[in-house]
Amino acid sequence: MYSRSLQPPEEKSFFLFGPRGTGKTVWVRERFAESVYLDLLDSELYTEFLASPARLDRRIPPDYRGWVVLDEIQKVPAILDEVHRLIERRRLRFALTGSSARRLGRKGVNLLAGRALTLRMHPLTSRELGSDFRLRHSLRYGQLPAVYTEKDPKGFLQSYVKTYLREEVLQEGLTRNLGAFSRFLEAASFSQASVLNVSAVARDCHVERKVVEDYFSILEDLLLAVRIPVFTRKARRRMAAHPKFYFFDAGVFRAIRPRGPLDSPEEIDGAAVETLLLEEIRAWNDTLDLGYSLHYWRTAAGLEVDLVLYGERGLRAFEVKRSSRLRSEDFKSLVAFRADFPMAKCTMVYGGTRAYHEGAIRVLPLEDCLRELPELLQD
Repeated sequence: MYSRSLQPPEEKSFFLFGPRGTGKTVWVRERFAESVYLDLLDSELYTEFLASPARLDRRIPPDYRGWVVLDEIQKVPAILDEVHRLIERRRLRFALTGSSARRLGRKGVNLLAGRALTLRMHPLTSRELGSDFRLRHSLRYGQLPAVYTEKDPKGFLQSYVKTYLREEVLQEGLTRNLGAFSRFLEAASFSQASVLNVSAVARDCHVERKVVEDYFSILEDLLLAVRIPVFTRKARRRMAAHPKFYFFDAGVFRAIRPRGPLDSPEEIDGAAVETLLLEEIRAWNDTLDLGYSLHYWRTAAGLEVDLVLYGERGLRAFEVKRSSRLRSEDFKSLVAFRADFPMAKCTMVYGGTRAYHEGAIRVLPLEDCLRELPELLQD
């Protein structure tokens, strides 16, 4: 298994949230090998705790002072009241994993009122993959751990998508119409790395707009997708209003996205390049606790910068081009952004092999950018 950069707190309980398949269970089992480990996907445990969450106390030896791992906490949200009680009365420390913080919050359950930190697990980064990292492989299959260990990464991704539909969406009762949700997933995949038009997606999958909005919320609740808002702070121009949409992993996006004879490889590959950079930025932002909020920048006139990071560490902008050669017009949007925000550190990421500067804009090959990203974000 690949070593992860995420570090657990030494003394304080914590939640660890992340999509299924990112390696949460493997990570907690390795980090807390001597802990009391309780997997709520185990049907016997699930039934026991669902009937009476107070039975958790009986599963932990009376004189025990170590860590307690509760895997897939969202299966029995009510057990968090008992966790709260055990933290207070027995001074136990809990590692609580789950695939949705928002779903727990929407149910109004006890999120331990500051008694537990929140960590996030993402797909692997290129640095965590080390010498195994292959850019072409990551752009095709993403960076979930299994796609670098399974013999058939394409088959794994197809199974992954179907498993989520069956286990997370259908069994949890998030939607009763699995066929409509399946059509929605395909329609949504055409919006990858693009400005999202919910009404257009609704027309494409023949579902009412309100239902489609609910479906997008389901994807976000399951951490399968993210909507990136427009950067509007001190805007000097009229800006776009709609967010951009991304499935959380390039391989998952490709597994959902249907291919047809009219599709151009450039369109799909370009979205995959942008997705790969975004997922690594999100991973390092959370792992290193950098505190950036993520945006994109698009004017009403059509100038667009793919990713804008804003926080106490400053303002950063990334433009992504799949092409191996850049033309002067490729820099037009970054130049306009920097004219409005002279303090911004701007980076052009492209498919070439040479790193250089174009005026105040740093130009990096995609592979170099991914390798240097932790330092780049902290510079």
